Amino acid sequence: MRRAIIEGIGGWLPPRVVTNDELAARLDTSDEWIRTRTGIRARHVVSDGMLTSQLAVQAGAKALKSAGTDDVDMVVLATTTPDRPCPATAPEVARQLGLTGRPAFDVMAVCTGFLYALATASGLVAAGTADRVLVVGAEAFSTIVDPGDRSAAAVFGDGAGALLLRAGDDGEPGAVGPVTLGSDGALTDLITVRAGGVEERTRPRPMDDADRYFAMRGREVFGHAVTRMTQAALTAVDQAGWRPEDVDRLVGHQANLRILHAVADQLDLPHDRLVIHLDQVGNTAAASIPLALWHANATGRLRPGDRVALTAFGGGATWGATTLTWPALTTV
Repeated sequence: MRRAIIEGIGGWLPPRVVTNDELAARLDTSDEWIRTRTGIRARHVVSDGMLTSQLAVQAGAKALKSAGTDDVDMVVLATTTPDRPCPATAPEVARQLGLTGRPAFDVMAVCTGFLYALATASGLVAAGTADRVLVVGAEAFSTIVDPGDRSAAAVFGDGAGALLLRAGDDGEPGAVGPVTLGSDGALTDLITVRAGGVEERTRPRPMDDADRYFAMRGREVFGHAVTRMTQAALTAVDQAGWRPEDVDRLVGHQANLRILHAVADQLDLPHDRLVIHLDQVGNTAAASIPLALWHANATGRLRPGDRVALTAFGGGATWGATTLTWPALTTV
């Protein structure tokens, strides 16, 4: 059976680092308050003039170099923070990578975006539509967060991660397993930026300034995230023919350490099987899973042959999960 195989990996973070202490100096918060509630110690943020496309290009270029090829048929970009509302950002990413003429498009499912993009790319490879697809998750989330909102400003960061997929055979290391996805539009207002779309433009009265920033009902999100990430992971593991205890590494969306611990507990997995990267970068939304994979591969946290489960929950509401056996990848 023709399958999508991971053959390259890349990640990139903006140079500017914002520590908890820096946030505490201007907001009603502290390093202890942030760490105990989120597990985050620092986050990277874009500088003036830096675009999501630039983050994506840096990560994508590293994924191509990791695989040792620039022969790519398609680019799929997962992002909640495109350079512009129109057109999509992916064609610009493709152009900067020297891939002008290849099909390129954006996918938006907020923090589940990378898994939606991975499912799309894997399906296109399996169908024979493309032999190689670059899948990127890139976010400049700090640009849509109210800088005076201590809870949001403490949580989110910016960055990009990428995987290069090639056509291969079922059973190869790095083969992307079946991806389970879901959504519930009744939870639209759980995680949202109200302004900037048709809803704002067709309203008889202007929206409030607060509607231009990211808003989240945190307590409700926590419960839905744990439930949906756990259920999706169980489905993906079952589809792979595994049991939960067979999972060597669980890579969840890096939203909050307590959410990741709760999902591991629901799966009866020890916490040392979790891949954790949010302490250094915060919640990078659609970029969080590929960035966590990139960092874990570079540090030896992921080893060839590890059975890996990926799971996420995001705005929409959306959720998803998949599995794979980790391949040998070069980190650059």
